This record gives sequence, C-alpha cells and structure tokens, in this order.
Amino acid sequence: MEKIDSMEVKKVFNSYPVDIRRKLLLLRQLILDTASEIETVDDIEETLKWGEVAYVTKTGSTIRLGTPKSTTDQYAMYFHCKTTLLDTFKELYTGQLKFDGNRAIVFELSDELPVDSLKHCISLSLIYHRIKHLPLLGV
Repeated sequence: MEKIDSMEVKKVFNSYPVDIRRKLLLLRQLILDTASEIETVDDIEETLKWGEVAYVTKTGSTIRLGTPKSTTDQYAMYFHCKTTLLDTFKELYTGQLKFDGNRAIVFELSDELPVDSLKHCISLSLIYHRIKHLPLLGV
C-alpha cells in the first residue's frame, strides 16, 4: 500500500468506518497501480474534491472515492457526470458492476472486486481527454 502524503486525505480516509476504509484503500491502490501502468499518465494527484478523496491527471477525468449518502454499507467510485464514462462502463460491464446513475460505480461491503473490469474503467477515466471523441471511448 502506497503511503498517503496529504494529512487532509489521511483524515478523510480515517473518518470512515474500518470496513469501508479498507475497501476504499483497496480502490485507491487500484487507481495508483493502474495509473503507473499507463505510459501517458505522468502524474496523478491525490487531493480532496467536495470533501472526498480525488485522483486527478492532466489527461483524464477526476475519479473520487466515497460513500453514498443514503447507506452505511456501500462505497463508491465517482466519475464526472457530464462525461460519457458511465455510459461506456454500463455498455461494457452491466451485470458485472453496479451503477448509480451517470456518476458512480457502487459496491457492497461483501462484493468481490472485479479487478480487471475496474482497472479498465479507471484507465479510461485517466486518459479520458485523449479518447472522449471516440465511439465507446475507443473500446
């Protein structure tokens, strides 16, 4: 697990119940690992947006981690709602991933993470500005 440099980011992670925090930290590591595997993603910034941990790149669309407001046993990976990311993810992974409208992939605490599918979604988000003009983001 990569070290968290920002005290503010650490505080947000530490504010979650232990079970949720563990799952969010797994998603965090998946985002960082995926970013490190993409040649064109030079830097990924871990910061806060709207009080949630967010991952920002110059070539991509922001990914945020958090929990849906209405429940305590779910966690989510949020994407910018004005992109075509979620439409593409739904086309590719309906039945494998659960979605909240056009903004999030949602997980239950008991869910097994579909790592390959998630890495693909993360990678599309991290390079979104380069592929947004392509049908189905070039998939």
